[in-house]
Amino acid sequence: MIEEKKDLRKTIRLLKNRLTESEKILHASSVHKQLEENPIFQEAQSILFYWSMDDELPTQAFIEEIYEAKDIYLPVIKGNDLEVVRYTGKHCLVPGEKYGIPEPSGKKLEDESIIDLVIVPGVAFDKQNNRMGRGAGYYDRILSRVPRAKKIALAFDFQMVESVPVEAHDVPMDLIISSK
Repeated sequence: MIEEKKDLRKTIRLLKNRLTESEKILHASSVHKQLEENPIFQEAQSILFYWSMDDELPTQAFIEEIYEAKDIYLPVIKGNDLEVVRYTGKHCLVPGEKYGIPEPSGKKLEDESIIDLVIVPGVAFDKQNNRMGRGAGYYDRILSRVPRAKKIALAFDFQMVESVPVEAHDVPMDLIISSK
């Protein structure tokens, strides 16, 4: 299974590298519109989002549009785990220690059970709502701590594959949104 995951990550990485910035923005616009119209998103107030990396479906502009209407939280990497910190605007962002991903500075959310919805990144997804991440397990650990929260993944179309290799600790998504 390790080789299968490694090969799938490599394939998706090659496809991501072919995208232009304008293509990324076009895909993101379609995905964000679908997310915004989804009842799960509309009903959620406390949302754990992610500040996208360069090779992920862009989330920054959407976060900027909604953070004053919803309570938006972003992950902060601490060792081998993620802490959850409130996003209050771009001014609160600092470079993350491990990968340089912008992370909010501020106080860690003590009661993670208030999270209604988690918007989850990933490398590949399938029609059974399985997700394959980058391999570090950050999101599997945090999702196990917020079991009542709905989980929605955002994806480029080519990230949708026939089957994702699944292990016992992998947490399935409630919904995967791609631009198709």
